[in-house]
Amino acid sequence: MIELGQHAQFIIWAYVGVFAGLLALVSWTLLDARRTQRRLEALGDPRRDGKS
Repeated sequence: MIELGQHAQFIIWAYVGVFAGLLALVSWTLLDARRTQRRLEALGDPRRDGKS
């Protein structure tokens, strides 16, 4: 395994933090897209009913 030296704990927690932040952003984006899609359907947006 790669030797991380005396700063190994910081490096590992930095990667964990970045991964958690990316996961939060992706989750937020997906949830917001679903919420927006439901709202557009409720408002009767003609672009969301499959007709072009």
